[in-house]
Amino acid sequence: MAKGDDGPHGVAVIDKPAGWTSHDVVAKVRGVLGTRKIGHSGTLDPDATGVLVLGVGKATRLLRFLTELPKSYVGEIVLGVETSTLDAAGSVTATHDMSALTDAEIRAATLPLTGPIEQIPPMVSAVKIDGKRLYELAREGKVVERAPRPVTVHRFEVRPVAGESGVWRCEVDCSAGTYVRTLAADLGTALGGGAHLRRLQRTAVGGFTLDDAGTVDAPTLRPVGDAVRHLPAVVADSDLALAVGHGKVLDRARLGVGAQSGPWAILDGDGELLAVYEAHKGATKPAVVLRR
Repeated sequence: MAKGDDGPHGVAVIDKPAGWTSHDVVAKVRGVLGTRKIGHSGTLDPDATGVLVLGVGKATRLLRFLTELPKSYVGEIVLGVETSTLDAAGSVTATHDMSALTDAEIRAATLPLTGPIEQIPPMVSAVKIDGKRLYELAREGKVVERAPRPVTVHRFEVRPVAGESGVWRCEVDCSAGTYVRTLAADLGTALGGGAHLRRLQRTAVGGFTLDDAGTVDAPTLRPVGDAVRHLPAVVADSDLALAVGHGKVLDRARLGVGAQSGPWAILDGDGELLAVYEAHKGATKPAVVLRR
């Protein structure tokens, strides 16, 4: 964490409560930390709980490097009941008797939904079509065609919830942009019926986990550089730090990155983040310069 005349700077990992929108969390933390310069790295559904990563002050400039990090979730899939929103917040649109399914059949149905797959974004998502977000169209009672989008589900494991027939706990590791509610609904369809998701919790965003998370009332700021700790690091000597601070385009040999694709976090000798550089026409250029 750092603090200057313009306010605090750093990364805040929040365990979002149920019933809060991601914007609600940002607004609350703005009040707690006394700065308006706060953003989040990707929305979490209002009914969902768990890891929401915020950038504060200078770290807001690094949020784009967090957006594409993989995510992990746990939740519960209710087989036999479809809803308008694909989760428990929606109204019931169909029911199915799926009681004859065996545990082996249910587990086997997750396999085609693992790996590189395509998903149709739900109407309640923040995806934009013709300049308008899908959830805005859904509020108007409209349903529009949505093109499937490629995502990757690295792990999709399910096990029955004791004492609740037809309810399965799921654990999902996936790429950014994956909708777990869609995964639940697609599992129900694959089994010859339908399903919806409930009690979704995001347990990790990249390397940020629930163990790192604070509350909306007492957020803890981590160093600005934590926003890009997943990137390859280059430790700059004094001459390189000076060139980086001036935002110069540098050849790969000067950074010592060889044929790596980047981007790279450029650190000083004390481990403080100076800048993020990215590949550019056979060389490298600054994407973000934090210290000049």
